Amino acid sequence: MTRKSWGLFIAVGVLWGVPYLFIKIAVDPGGFQPGFLVFARVTLGALFLIPVAIHQGVLREAIKYFKWILLYSLIELVGPWYFLSSGERHITSGLAGLLIATVPFWSTIVASLIGDRTVWQFKRIVGMVVGFVGVILVVGLESFRGHNSSVAIALILLASVGYAIAPIMIRHKAPTLNGLAINSLAMLFTAIIYIPVGIVQWPQSVPNAKSIWSLIILAIFPTAIAFIIFFKVIVDIGPTRASMITYINTAVAVLLGIVVLGEPLTLGIGLGLPLILAGSYLAGKKAVTR
Repeated sequence: MTRKSWGLFIAVGVLWGVPYLFIKIAVDPGGFQPGFLVFARVTLGALFLIPVAIHQGVLREAIKYFKWILLYSLIELVGPWYFLSSGERHITSGLAGLLIATVPFWSTIVASLIGDRTVWQFKRIVGMVVGFVGVILVVGLESFRGHNSSVAIALILLASVGYAIAPIMIRHKAPTLNGLAINSLAMLFTAIIYIPVGIVQWPQSVPNAKSIWSLIILAIFPTAIAFIIFFKVIVDIGPTRASMITYINTAVAVLLGIVVLGEPLTLGIGLGLPLILAGSYLAGKKAVTR
C-alpha cells in the first residue's frame, strides 16, 4: 500500500475503534434502546452525508444501482448495527471487538468463493493469523470466562459476517460507484426501514447526557466520516485487504478503555498490539505477480 493508503487505513481503524465504547455507553441503563440507537444514528448520518453527496453531484448515478445499495444497506447496516447494539448489552465491549475481528476470515472466504485467489497469498494468510493472535492477547482470554450470553455472541458474529459480505458485494456489482453516494443512500434506506422501530423504542424520558453525546459522536465520526474514508481505502487496496482494519479497531477499542475508563494496561496489550500492527502490514501486502 502507498503512504496515503496506509494513512486512510489507520484513520478508519481509529474511527471504527470508537463505536464499541460509545455503543456501550449509549445502551447502558438511562440511555437508549438498541433499535432507537440505530435509527437515530443512521438518521443523523444521512442528514450529514446526503447534502454533501448532492453538492458533489454523485447521487444521480447511484440511483441506477438502487436494488444493490438497498441490499448493501440490509447486510451492512440494518442487521449488523442492531445485532451489535443488542449484543453489547450482554457482553463486554472487548469481547465484541474480538468477535468483530473475525471479519477478515469471512471476507477471505467470500472473496475466494467469487474467484479471487490472491486472498490465499502466503504472506496475507500469515498476516491474518499473526493479527488475530494479537487480538486474542489484547482482549485477553479472560473475556471468554464467566457467564457470557451465547445469543449475544452469535449476534456479534452475524454482524461480522455481514461486514465481510457487504463491501465485497457492492464493489462487485457497482465497481465504479462513488462511496459517498453508496453510503448516503444506504443511511437513508436504513433510517426509513427503522422508522417503526424508532417510534416503538422512542425514549419515554430524556436519556442521560453521556448517552446523548455518545449518539452524536457515533453518528458523525464512525458513521458518516469513516464510511467515506473506508470506500477510498477499498478503491486503493480492495475490500478483502480493507477488512483487516478490524484488527486496528480492536486495538483502539482496548486503548480507549484504558484511557477513558481506567482499565489496566495488561501484559496481553503490550504483547498483542505489535502483533496486530505486524499482522495488518503483512495482510495488507499486495499479491506479487510474475
